[in-house]
Amino acid sequence: MKYLHTMLRVSDLDASIAFFELLGFKEIARYDEPEARFTIVMMAPPGGEDTPVELTWNYDPEELGEARYFGHLAYEVDNIYETCAHLQANGVTINRPPHDGRMAFIRTPDNQSIEFLQKGTPLEKSEPWTSMGNTGHW
Repeated sequence: MKYLHTMLRVSDLDASIAFFELLGFKEIARYDEPEARFTIVMMAPPGGEDTPVELTWNYDPEELGEARYFGHLAYEVDNIYETCAHLQANGVTINRPPHDGRMAFIRTPDNQSIEFLQKGTPLEKSEPWTSMGNTGHW
């Protein structure tokens, strides 16, 4: 397993970028998703490009109480299906199953989100995960 990034929700993308730039971070990637109404900006300090901070800005205003600012930890895994099956067999709830062979979300006992991303290309879709669909809880 490899640590990838931490996601933070932001209410003012420009102000957040300026803040991280003040800390010496640089924008290393940007994903604009107008259909889904959000933008993601990856910021990293020099030498830390492989473990950036993900700033997620949703176009529609939302109340970001302290519990909503922190998004999730993200880890790359060698086999997303095996990882999720192991965790599920040990009582962990899979909030967003890996139905696409690429991404899954779980929650810690304290309700923090952890995202798993398949290393390399997504795996072929596989049961029982494909029939679970997206639960929408992530």
